[in-house]
Amino acid sequence: MGADEVYGVARQRFDVADAAPLLLDPRGVVTGWTSGARRLLAYPAAEAVGRKLADLLAAEDAQRVPDLVERCRRDGGWTGLLTARRRDGQLVKVAARIAAAEEAHGGSRWLMLLSELADAPGWDMSRTVLEQMAAGAPVGIAIVDTDLRFVWSNAALEQFGGGPAARRLGLRFADVQPGMDAQAVEAQMRHVLETGEAVVGYEHVGHVRSAPLRETAHMLSFTRLEDDRGHPIGVYYTVVDMTERHRARQRLALLDRAGESIGRSLDLTCTAQELADVAVPGLADFVTVDLLESVLRGAEPAPGPLADSQEPVELRRAGYRSAQDDLAEAVIEVGEVVAFRAGTPPFRCLATGRSWREERLDPLTRDWTTDTPSGHRATFRELDLHSVMSVPIRSRGTTLGIMTFYRRHHRESFDEEDLRLAEDLVARAAVCVDNARRYTRERDAALVLQRSLLPHRLPEQDAVEVAACYRPADELTGLGGDWYDLIPLSGARVALVVGEVPGHGIDAAAAMGQLRTAVRTLAALELPPEEVLAHLDDLVARSAREEGAEPGTVGSAGTQWGSGCLYVVYDPVDGGCSMAAAGHPAPAVVLPDGSVMFVDLPQGPPLGVGGPPFEAAELTLAEGSTLALHTDGLLARGETWAVDAGRERLRRALERVGPLESYCRSVVDALVPARPYDDVALLMARTKRLGTGQVAAWDLPSDPAVVADARRTATRQLAHWGLEELAFTTELVVSELVTNAIRYATGTIRLRLIRERALVCEVLDGGATAPHLRHPRTTDEGGRGLLLVSQLTQRWGTRFVPEGKIIWAEQSLADLPE
Repeated sequence: MGADEVYGVARQRFDVADAAPLLLDPRGVVTGWTSGARRLLAYPAAEAVGRKLADLLAAEDAQRVPDLVERCRRDGGWTGLLTARRRDGQLVKVAARIAAAEEAHGGSRWLMLLSELADAPGWDMSRTVLEQMAAGAPVGIAIVDTDLRFVWSNAALEQFGGGPAARRLGLRFADVQPGMDAQAVEAQMRHVLETGEAVVGYEHVGHVRSAPLRETAHMLSFTRLEDDRGHPIGVYYTVVDMTERHRARQRLALLDRAGESIGRSLDLTCTAQELADVAVPGLADFVTVDLLESVLRGAEPAPGPLADSQEPVELRRAGYRSAQDDLAEAVIEVGEVVAFRAGTPPFRCLATGRSWREERLDPLTRDWTTDTPSGHRATFRELDLHSVMSVPIRSRGTTLGIMTFYRRHHRESFDEEDLRLAEDLVARAAVCVDNARRYTRERDAALVLQRSLLPHRLPEQDAVEVAACYRPADELTGLGGDWYDLIPLSGARVALVVGEVPGHGIDAAAAMGQLRTAVRTLAALELPPEEVLAHLDDLVARSAREEGAEPGTVGSAGTQWGSGCLYVVYDPVDGGCSMAAAGHPAPAVVLPDGSVMFVDLPQGPPLGVGGPPFEAAELTLAEGSTLALHTDGLLARGETWAVDAGRERLRRALERVGPLESYCRSVVDALVPARPYDDVALLMARTKRLGTGQVAAWDLPSDPAVVADARRTATRQLAHWGLEELAFTTELVVSELVTNAIRYATGTIRLRLIRERALVCEVLDGGATAPHLRHPRTTDEGGRGLLLVSQLTQRWGTRFVPEGKIIWAEQSLADLPE
């Protein structure tokens, strides 16, 4: 058999193309040379035949020839890569195959096939080798025809279900994998058949027959197969199981969603519900979040796990979520008590602080709680629940509650990976729950402080109709440094006060409380507005100096330095109104006809910073006028704002007059954003006038004989008002106050009676000295008058006016019969 004939046999056997053959004897000497070998290595046959194979190879491969000859004898051939040396010395890499070539006369030679690698991707594979590769590959491989029916598949594809390869033949994708979206997969195949474009890395999620309860993910790649003329004959595709990678991505995505969704607010119930919402349906079909009662109150729970006992553990439902709405009988609503019976898994979980998982629940086991809204504890079979995890909610070594995860029968059971994911999720959320608990505690304490500093409700009086609105910039704590107050004064008058302390939050609120207390104390001295602010200014400056505070700072006792205050006194008898301001905007006045004006009020310096003395403004208000006292925050629109622009906005808002309570809220809503830049306080007072029948006044000469006339005049007035029961006390008060005025003062004396919520008796004289309450000895002949007045009346006092002083006393009308 000639070399070319032997080559023809080898070509058919190995299914190679464009290979250069040559023959070797058993010792590795060239005995046959072909034209293909000459084209590859450039040796003529005369120079090649008789050479040793080692002479045709590079030095490194020449040393391997004895070993290759031995391997050929032992294995019957060899396949691999060699570096050959051309006749001109150039090296060329070749793929080599050596096979035994039996001759007809019984001799033996070796056929060696050489293929240059420069223009080839690698080995030329025989069909046998290719079939071995496809059949033994760990990747699922299949071929479908142009009708998308299986014509071939390898053994690895069987791991995804659908039976052995022979059973698939002639079937469509939907026939072998009904749990997956066959329409989407076949759409990819048709696209490849129509366009010839390969689809690589197509991800598909579904349920394969081999794992019907488990969601699996696969990566598919599709390539069109063509005949020699380029016509499509089918689609070749591969399948790789990437379920674990898919589940890892899902776990990371779930934790990312938890980080974004949980803890967006500091409300405990909202945080618990956010935790439940994140877990369904990604991890479970039904979850519950139950917290200790003490946690929901913001209290500090006992450290460590809950104490074990035989009594049920009571928690309160803080959140739940179900993928379906058919668990009504098992659902305990948010806010209701959940009691886990002793010895149940949730009870043990709370007692030990360790998680618990059950892959398969006993279907006849009943719910672990002591009761349900329906009174019937359903079995897990009735609820269609088959797998459960309970994870304690723990933060900083303290158990706050428990979260329970359930899966229904259409999903696979929880495994260890699911439990680790649940523990990671709950651990992250537990920090948010504990932060919300701590915030609840701190906010409750702050609100108690705020309620103790601001008036619970404004006092009842007949001088003004009043409404107030307060909106802090610190929306978390609800605390701020702005404040307002209404203080009843003598003679049916009232003081209206609005102020602001620099800063926000609890420090500013505490400073505001100190300042408000000081104002109320000074108001009791019956001083004019400018004198009240002067004393307040001295008090703030002294306190700040003692603390070493800087102007406008917020810290300890010096926090009031740089504060603003507006103090207004209104008299309903004559409509007189006096006011003074310390670093604070002047009030607006809405007149009875609806027009708006701003009081031309001299501006004094902020409290404690020093400067010119405070000045008061006097005006008379018609009945039905509305005073609008406000802080800077009502006009502010940011760090910088124009007073004129702010006043114009306030003017437009005030022109829409209405019932005072809603009027006040509408003004704030119109001018203040939902999240104000600064604290806002607005106090609105609609003025009233006492009727002429409620006030009686008489001028008296400075003559002791007039005292009896004054008593009789007062008694007649009381009879006119129907207050005869107060005649005796009133006669005594009038007698004492008029007598003191005649004895110690000069000028005209005026007696005035006011009937409001109390009966007020006032005596005006020109004296400048205030009377003092004395405690006379038993041997003293006088000095008991004011002592009797103080004992028989509700309160009494002195206030100074430009004409002199007024001594007044009040008797309550609340206990008198109507």
